[in-house]
Amino acid sequence: MTARVITREQAFANARRVLDQARDRRDADRAAGRIAPEVELVLRRLEREQRQHAPAVEHRAAA
Repeated sequence: MTARVITREQAFANARRVLDQARDRRDADRAAGRIAPEVELVLRRLEREQRQHAPAVEHRAAA
């Protein structure tokens, strides 16, 4: 078999790149007002749920 195999790290990096590009397009569409109102409501609900489930981050003053 001569098929090229990519590493796990490269596969994750590729997936992250594609996801970041999709998020950039979504953000540009939202900023330009090209998202339907019902879709905007769904996006806001999902973002709110993600913030609720995200671990709390401590912010400390710089020393």
